Amino acid sequence: MLNISNNQVPQDKIATYSAFDRIQCLTIPKIVIWSSLVIVILMIIAAFLPWTQTLNTKGKITALYPEQRPQKVYPTIGGRVDKWFVREGDLVKKGDTIVLLSEIKTDYFDDKLVDRTEAQLRAKSSSVDAYNSKANALEQQILALQNTLDLKRNQLENKLQQQYLKITADSAALQNALNKLDIARIQFYRTDTLYARGLKSRTELENKRQKQQEALANKIAKENKLLATRNEATIIQIELSRINAEYADKVAKARSNQYSSLSSAYDATSQVSKLENQLANYEKRSEQYVVLAPQSGYITDLYKEGLGEIIKEGEAILSIVPKNHQLAIEMEIAPMDYPLLKKGQKVQIFFDGWPAFIFSGWPEMSSGNFLGKVNTIDNVANKKNMFRIMVVEDNSDPKRKWPSALRMGSGAQGYILLEDVPIWYELWRQLNGFPPEYYKEREREKLKMKPAANQFKK
Repeated sequence: MLNISNNQVPQDKIATYSAFDRIQCLTIPKIVIWSSLVIVILMIIAAFLPWTQTLNTKGKITALYPEQRPQKVYPTIGGRVDKWFVREGDLVKKGDTIVLLSEIKTDYFDDKLVDRTEAQLRAKSSSVDAYNSKANALEQQILALQNTLDLKRNQLENKLQQQYLKITADSAALQNALNKLDIARIQFYRTDTLYARGLKSRTELENKRQKQQEALANKIAKENKLLATRNEATIIQIELSRINAEYADKVAKARSNQYSSLSSAYDATSQVSKLENQLANYEKRSEQYVVLAPQSGYITDLYKEGLGEIIKEGEAILSIVPKNHQLAIEMEIAPMDYPLLKKGQKVQIFFDGWPAFIFSGWPEMSSGNFLGKVNTIDNVANKKNMFRIMVVEDNSDPKRKWPSALRMGSGAQGYILLEDVPIWYELWRQLNGFPPEYYKEREREKLKMKPAANQFKK
C-alpha cells in the first residue's frame, strides 16, 4: 500500500474488509511468462519461413480444343420430326442417324421432283445439242458459199482476162487498120496528082479511091469490134461485183443465223447449268431429311421432343458431348495479375466433389489437390474485364493426375504458384496492397547494379 497517511490498518483486520479481497495484487506464474516468450520466438522464426505466393482463381472444366467441347446439332433444313433414333444419354458414333425429318415447304412436296428435274435437264441438254448442230450446219453452208463464190470469181476473172487480151488484139488490129487507111489515103493522093498530070489513068484513080474506102471501112469495123470487146469486159466486171455482193449477202445471212443458233445454245447451256444446280440442290436436300451425328459422343439435351414437332432452319435439336476429349480448366485472372502469368506456370487445383485440405502458401502441405499448368493466356480482356486462361493437366507427377470421373461443366478452384518469399514479406505486401513480386523485381535490378557500383569504388 502507498504510505500516504500516518494511519495504518492492522494486518489482522484486513481480512474483515471485502474490498481488500478485490484489490489484492495477483502474481503471474512463471510458466505463463515462459510460454508467451516461446510463442513470440516461434512467431519470429516462423516469419522467416518460406511462403509460396499464389494467385487464387476459380473456373470450370471444359475441353481444350473447340471441336472437343459440347456442341449443338442443327439441321440443315427445316422440317417435321417423323422419328427419333436416340435418347438422352445414348452414345452415338459419327454418322449415326439421330432423327428423321419430313418436308414442310410446299415447293418440295412433289415426290418425283428430282425425276422431273432430271427430265427437264435432259430436254434442255438435247436443245443445246440441236442448236450446236444447227450452228455447225450453218458453218458448213458458209464454207460451201465461200467455195462457190471463189469458183465463180475465178471463172469471171478468167473471162475478164480473156477480154483484156481481146482488147489488146483489137487495139492492134485497129492500129493496123489506121495504118492501112493512111497508106490508102497517101496512095490516092499521089494517084490523083498523077492523074491530073495525065500520068495515071482514071481506072487506077478509081481503084485507089476504092482501096481508100475499104481501108476506112476496115478501120470503122475494127473500132466497133474494140468497143464491143471493152463493153464485154465492163459487163464481166459488173457481173463479178454482183456475184461478190450476192454471196456476201448470203454468207452474212448464214452467219447471222449461225450466231443466233450459238446464242440460243449458250442460253440453253446457261439453263442447263441452272437445272444441274437445282437438281443437285434437290438431291442434297433429299439427303438432309436424315440428321446424322457430326462426331462420336453422348447425347445430353433434346430441345425438341415427341413426333410432329416443327424444326426451323438454324434451330438446335440436341447437344452432343464428344467422347474423346482433352480436359482443361477455363479460369479468369484480374488485369493486375495478368503480367505475372506465363505459359507452363504450375497451378494447384481443387475440384468440386473431391475432398481437399487447402494451404495455398505451402502447397506441399495441401491434401486432395491436383497439378496443372497454364496452356493458353488470352491477349484481350473479356466483357467482365478479366483475362481468360486455359489450364491443362501436368503429367510430371503421376500421383497427382486428374480424376478420370471429371466431367465438363464441373467447378474447380486453382492456385497459380509464383515465387517463394518469407512469411513476413508476404504479410507486409498484403497489408500494403502491393502485387506479388513487385519489390522482388526492384531487388533484382539493385543486384544487377551492384557490380557496376563496386567497379566505380575501385
